[in-house]
Amino acid sequence: MTITETLSKNRGELEVKLRNLLAKPVFLIEMDAFALPCGCKGATINTRGLQYDDLEIFEDHIVKYLKDTSENLEIEPSFLFARLVPGTAEIASLNSRVLCNRCYMDFARGSGKKPRPDIYILNFIRRE
Repeated sequence: MTITETLSKNRGELEVKLRNLLAKPVFLIEMDAFALPCGCKGATINTRGLQYDDLEIFEDHIVKYLKDTSENLEIEPSFLFARLVPGTAEIASLNSRVLCNRCYMDFARGSGKKPRPDIYILNFIRRE
């Protein structure tokens, strides 16, 4: 299976799981794999219809679904987060990222679920 076929399959499966869980229309309009110049790599899933309250109420389920999707894409699900549209409760994207050393230190120094106003951390595994 090609990378685009794998992304497409996983995008669709995650969209169905979220729709069934939340019992409302949630759209995963795009899933991208990326590699950043700093060394971070992972996947971003652009969303429509997913709200901050959905994360708070169904966080355990959403984390499991996002971990499963990450593993299907061979991405270590050690850092999972949602990016909010600034000033709203709308979730712009779900993200699975393998952090480079510099970005890891930036997030490791932060505390809590929201180290920045536009980020909601779903899962952050500290390195030993």
